[in-house]
Order: sequence, then structure tokens, then C-alpha cells
Amino acid sequence: MAASIAGIAATNCFGVKGMTHTSVKDGIVYLLKREAMTKGVKVIERDGKIDLELHIAVDHGVNICAVGKSIIGEVRYHVERQAGVPVGRIDICVDSIRID
Repeated sequence: MAASIAGIAATNCFGVKGMTHTSVKDGIVYLLKREAMTKGVKVIERDGKIDLELHIAVDHGVNICAVGKSIIGEVRYHVERQAGVPVGRIDICVDSIRID
């Protein structure tokens, strides 16, 4: 549940194209569809909190630091509010920069 909430919150942030998943077989980064975005979120439970690792693709030309701060704030707020679980660490991995 926390993974889907985090994925939705992250993809609603400005500059985020979507969640990504890297194939172990060929090493290619894939942009995930909305129904599979939980593959781009890793949830680790420890000490009564959850840590999140999000893999994303961003738009070309955006300030990655600003996008990361926005994602961290949004994800923390939504996961803690909707899932009722305190969030510890949030790591953002930018796997792809997309040009449309």
C-alpha cells in the first residue's frame, strides 16, 4: 500500500515523467505504466518506520535537486497521512532523463 501511495505522489510532482524499473536481464530502464508503478518503489521496514527508495524518470531541463525535494515532501506527507506509517529515509534515484 505504501509503495502505491508513494508512486502516485511522486508522479504527481512537477518534472517527473514517471516511475522506472531497470531490467536485470538487459540493463535497460523502462518507464512504468500507472498500474505497475509499484515496481519503481522499494519499501524497507525497520524500527517501526519505513524507508523508501524511488526510481524515477524526469523531464529534460528540470532542476533535479528541486524535483527531489518536492518528491520527498509530497511522498512523506501522503504516505504518513494515508498509510498511517512514519517515514524514515527517502532516497530518490533518477534513472532516466526523458525528452518529448
